[in-house]
Amino acid sequence: MFPGLLELPWWGYALATLALTHVTIASVTIFLHRHQAHRALELHPLASHFFRFWLWLTTGMVTREWVAVHRKHHAKCETPEDPHSPQMVGIHRVLWGGVGLYRKEAARADTLEKYGNRTPDDWLERRVYTPHNGLGLVLMALIDVALFGPWPGLALFAVQLAWIPFWAAGVINGLGHWWGYRNFACEDASTNLFPIAILIGGEELHNNHHAHASSARLSSRWYEFDIGWAYIRLLEWMGLARVKKVAPRLRRDPVKNHIDLATLQAVITHRYEVMARFARFAKRAYAAEMRTLRRKDETPRAVGRLLRNPFLAERERARLDALVATSPALRTLLAMGEELKALWLQSNATREQLLFQLEEWCRKAEASNIEALRRFSHRLRSYA
Repeated sequence: MFPGLLELPWWGYALATLALTHVTIASVTIFLHRHQAHRALELHPLASHFFRFWLWLTTGMVTREWVAVHRKHHAKCETPEDPHSPQMVGIHRVLWGGVGLYRKEAARADTLEKYGNRTPDDWLERRVYTPHNGLGLVLMALIDVALFGPWPGLALFAVQLAWIPFWAAGVINGLGHWWGYRNFACEDASTNLFPIAILIGGEELHNNHHAHASSARLSSRWYEFDIGWAYIRLLEWMGLARVKKVAPRLRRDPVKNHIDLATLQAVITHRYEVMARFARFAKRAYAAEMRTLRRKDETPRAVGRLLRNPFLAERERARLDALVATSPALRTLLAMGEELKALWLQSNATREQLLFQLEEWCRKAEASNIEALRRFSHRLRSYA
């Protein structure tokens, strides 16, 4: 049997596998996700066609189908209509069977009709990529065998074939809504898996993405690195991409101590970040109360996590309810948190009415006997 055009040591085949699968991951996050699904950036036709061709070779995915399923996930997140929510169907089903859930949803004509608009519809898409999506995989297998030989080539192709179904359909859709840390208290269960987002092209920062879905940059904190964003900036420098939107930054004016329309706008625009910060202040208030009462019933970190996640398991919900029953500070904080959320849930209120309610909320917080709540209110006043 022929050895293949490239004879490599074992680690050479491993590096080749990582390189080829990484190009696939970059194609998914840049082209399918940030460009097609969310329109966060524009791509030059040269870059766009390369990504489409590469995904046809390595995954056989149809752009319209992927985009439609993902958009429906955002529109129906953590509901029975969500195509792949571990909160609805269980973590194991999504983690190990995510590709089956994807295919089931992608086969629905109503999903494609409602959520698959503004995707490529040119001659290549109609005549090659969509009707012959399996042909690309056959070509990729032949290329791998020709380059690396029969057994290494087929092994490499098998990894390529499983890479996106496992990492994207399983890990991101599964663990990305089950385990990790949260910068933003979104109304879903999304989490960030790792702050250094390299292996899955930046998609590890999934909670950041759900907070600002139309942002081309997924990193939010100074310690987070989104390699997909680095590639986008490189493409932009080469004239092959143009960023349309990134997540706004929450600004503070240290000397500002009054509520105005800028404060109101900042609170509403950054509501997920505001509520995440509120949970951190609540954690401090609980810790202070425990020190006063000389009790060690629950760690403050666990309390903060319970407050930031709206999708708690039955056991965790019972745990939080038990804590609230014995903690006057937590009862007050939960009530104040719900009052703060009401600001952006009132669709019929005028700006003046909302401004008055925010001012009243701050007065009430500052009149409480909870130091952490008073400090949070003062911080809120500084938002610009």
